[in-house]
Amino acid sequence: MRIALDAMGGDHAPEVTVAGAIEAVSEYDFDVVLVGDRDILADSLRDKKYPSGRISVYHASEVVAMDDQASVAIRKKKDSSVRKAIELVKEGSADAAVSAGHSGVTMATALFVLGKLPNVDRPAIATKMPSLEGFFILLDAGANVDCKPENLKQFSLMGSAYAETVYGVNNPRVGLLSIGEEDTKGNELTKEAFKLIKTLDINFTGNIEGKDIFYGGADVVVCDGFIGNIVLKVAEGLAESIIKMLKREVARAATGRIGYLMLKPAIKGFRKQTDYTEHGGAPLLGINGICLISHGRSTSKAIKNALRTASEMAQCRVHEAVARSLDLKNKSHKNG
Repeated sequence: MRIALDAMGGDHAPEVTVAGAIEAVSEYDFDVVLVGDRDILADSLRDKKYPSGRISVYHASEVVAMDDQASVAIRKKKDSSVRKAIELVKEGSADAAVSAGHSGVTMATALFVLGKLPNVDRPAIATKMPSLEGFFILLDAGANVDCKPENLKQFSLMGSAYAETVYGVNNPRVGLLSIGEEDTKGNELTKEAFKLIKTLDINFTGNIEGKDIFYGGADVVVCDGFIGNIVLKVAEGLAESIIKMLKREVARAATGRIGYLMLKPAIKGFRKQTDYTEHGGAPLLGINGICLISHGRSTSKAIKNALRTASEMAQCRVHEAVARSLDLKNKSHKNG
C-alpha cells in the first residue's frame, strides 16, 4: 500500500507534512511517497529516524500557492506537487493521494486527472462530524459553492453509499439541510432538491434543521458546498470556544483546580470527538480514485491520520464501492 502525499501543500509544509509521514510509517503498515522538491524534502528527511524504505521522494518542481486560481494552476503548473501526487494514483503507482494545500486546486486537479464516476456531475467533499448518536456525514463540505438540485440529489446517493460501504451504516438516514422540516421550507434550491431526492431508493427522512444535525437526526446531511463549509467551520470554532470557555469558568471558581482535575477526562474526551486532526482529511467523493483533502493548518498528527484514513479507504476501494452503489440505486430508480 502506497499513499502519495503532497509534501509541499499546507500552511506549515514541508516540516509538518514530512513529520506526519514519518509518524505514519512508524505506526502503520503502508508506505508514503513524498511529492515535492527533492532537495527540500531530502533536507527535511536528513537525520530523521523512520523504518528503512518506507518513505520515498518523487520530484515536483512547482508548488500551488493559496491564491492561485484552480484553472490557472491546472493549465500552467503541470509539475506541481499536488498534480504529481494525483497522477501517481492515476497511473497506479500510488493507491491514494493526500493534500493539505489549496482545496479548490486539489479538487479541480483530481477531477481533471482522475475523472468522474459514472452518474456523477460534480464531486463532493464528505466530512465525518460528531453527533450525540456517534457521527454523521456532511456533504458537500466545500467543493461546490453553487449547486443545482440535481447535484444535491447525487450528493444524497453518494453520501448514502459512502456511509453504508465505509462505515457499515445500515440503510443510512439522509437529511436535506434546510430552515424547516416541512418540504415547503427553504430556498428554491432545497425545495427542488427535496422533490428529486424523495424519489430515490434511499432512506430519505426529509428536511433537517441546523439545530438537529448534532442530535443525530440523520446519518448523512446534504447541502451545497457554500452552506456545508460554513457549517463545518462554525462547528470547529464552536467546539474550540466551548473548551476554552469551560476551562476559563472552571478556573474562576474557588475550587477551580479540583474542578478542572475532575473535568479533565471529560474535556479530553470532548476534544477528541471534535478534533479534526483525529480524521486528518475528508475524501472527495465522485471521482474515479481516492483523494483526501486536509486542512491547510494541519498538524503532523492530522497528516498522519489523513494518511491512515487514505490507506483504509484504499483497502476497501471506496470509489469502486460508491460507483457500484450509485449504479444499482440509479437502475432501481429508473425501473421504479
